[in-house]
Amino acid sequence: MPKKIGVYICHCGTNIAGIVDVEAVTEFSKGLANVTLAKDYKFMCSDPGQELLRDDIKASGLDGVVIAACSPLMHERTFRKAALDAGLNPFLVQIANIREQCSWVTTDKALATEKAMGLVAGAVARLSNHEPLEMRRVEIKPSALVVGAGIAGIQAALDLADAGVQVHLVEREPTIGGYMAMFDKTFPTLDCAACILTPKMTTVGAHPNINLMAYSEVEEVSGFIGSFKVKVRRKASYVDNDKCNGCGICIEKCPYKTVSEFDQGLVKRKAIFTPFPQAVPNKPVIDRDSCAFFLKGKCRICEKVCEVDAIDFEQQDRVEEYEVGTIIVATGFQTMDMTQMPQLGYGKHPDVYSALEFERLNNASGPTLGRVTTKDGRVPQSVAILHCTGSRDENHHRYCSRVCCMYALKYAHLIKEKMPEAAVYNFYIDMRCFGKGYEEFYMRLQEEGVRFIRGKAAQVWSGKEYKAISTPAQAIEGLTDEQLVVQAEDTLLQSLVRVPVDMVVLTPAFEAQADAPQVAKTFLLSCGADGFFIEQHPKLGPVSTTNDGVFIAGGCQGPKDIPDTVAQGSAAAAKALSLITRREVEVEANTAFVEEELCSGCKSCLDICPYNAIDFDEEKNRAIINEALCKACGTCAATCPSGAIRARHFSDDQIFAEIEGVMSI
Repeated sequence: MPKKIGVYICHCGTNIAGIVDVEAVTEFSKGLANVTLAKDYKFMCSDPGQELLRDDIKASGLDGVVIAACSPLMHERTFRKAALDAGLNPFLVQIANIREQCSWVTTDKALATEKAMGLVAGAVARLSNHEPLEMRRVEIKPSALVVGAGIAGIQAALDLADAGVQVHLVEREPTIGGYMAMFDKTFPTLDCAACILTPKMTTVGAHPNINLMAYSEVEEVSGFIGSFKVKVRRKASYVDNDKCNGCGICIEKCPYKTVSEFDQGLVKRKAIFTPFPQAVPNKPVIDRDSCAFFLKGKCRICEKVCEVDAIDFEQQDRVEEYEVGTIIVATGFQTMDMTQMPQLGYGKHPDVYSALEFERLNNASGPTLGRVTTKDGRVPQSVAILHCTGSRDENHHRYCSRVCCMYALKYAHLIKEKMPEAAVYNFYIDMRCFGKGYEEFYMRLQEEGVRFIRGKAAQVWSGKEYKAISTPAQAIEGLTDEQLVVQAEDTLLQSLVRVPVDMVVLTPAFEAQADAPQVAKTFLLSCGADGFFIEQHPKLGPVSTTNDGVFIAGGCQGPKDIPDTVAQGSAAAAKALSLITRREVEVEANTAFVEEELCSGCKSCLDICPYNAIDFDEEKNRAIINEALCKACGTCAATCPSGAIRARHFSDDQIFAEIEGVMSI
């Protein structure tokens, strides 16, 4: 227990000192029990601040340190390392958060100063009950799991594999590529999406360090940083990939069709299929839900025409197990179902398209070979593109989906490129062109004659509906029954506008995947209120998570464009590689433990542990904590009715001492 404590009050520029009287807090600290010295400094986290701390520990023989500064999430490791460098056990450092919990939550200087004194007093009292703990080291297995093979997962897998790491890449769909494989061109450079993506896909499929598992899902994850045990379910495709040569005759001869998911339902595909010609792996899959053999017990034409006997209707799912040192989750996003906004006519009017439908309609390799027409075959003479459909909307998603403005501009350009005489209207709230070359692309579209209406579209009618509800004064000359009418308030002109068009394209909000909560549970991640996975820190740890050794990248973390997605994929790979190349890593020592003589064997702790770190010894009738898995959350200690589970570094004595210290002023 420390008896010679040093207290350091950080100004944090004016973040703390602008509200808290740091000199008064310093003088107050000098009178606390066991405090040998107290000082204030402009920036304790700076090199001079850390040097001050190290020098005082050595010169004054301090055996405990309190740092009154910002959140421990920011710099606890910084100060622990500085103390360790000076020969002091890092667990004899205590942080008093006088920024986020004090100066940032009030403008009353007197109250802020009083609260800061209380927080420091509590930290000193708590530290007086601390005991030194020893960090543990675990070995890192030189392999990685990447979950999701969109462009983020592909980039992460390639970066790791090129560095010599064995990568297990899992993708739930029959092919890798994700949404980007559906695109025609990418903004703002208008590069061919396939030209950029397919070489990477091919490299992934042929890379000696990548074990590609398409049409597979991660079923279970256990273990801890450096030694994760993963179970992957390889779903039955009913095609033996080792025998299949990809000739495609089975697809050609199959008589049964169903809706093509890849082409967004615009056309149909066969019951045995590959999603698109450049798919990787380029091996067909039989869809049980549309195959006549599985539905009716007959057909099997694909089996009869396959010359290499690759069709195997007896094939079963199989579960494979792997051990990896680190994990990257890149499971992506989904787009909002536009039927949730019936006022915009999606699903009701045939010529109202979602963004991905338009991508496939416009794509040169899509179902119409890039010919943009209405459902009845007309070449549209006017098109409305509605921004923020579901985004920045109190009734749906409050957040901005970030890329909608730019891909809406891309669509406007592509329409103008194919149909220069067509009138293109962009209905927008605000133009958010934040990336490199994005604003210039926006200016280019204005020069191309695209019309911009600052107003969120409120209603889309068919021409026939509009004629039935409009007054003579609202009549639109030349409006046909097949056309559409878009109504919005032009906020610049401060007037209501009704624009007749032949086609409407919606820009759906990006959403977290529907199974994000289940994925979060599998990988011990957290989801925000918006459903996306939460990073360790939005600025300092954008791809790290609170589950050590597990990283996130791409659209599963939040809406982002392709450049940011690729950058995050590489960032996650770099973080994973930094762990692997270290070969071993330190893990926290402040874990929970069981006092066996007090354990009643009630098993209450087993179900409550969010990290599955508790086992049960049936022979001893006692709970056992795996300290390698324990994350020191304290849930088990709080739950145990016998008081048999204790949390190191968060003992009852320490917590009560801190409370008494805070209440003492």
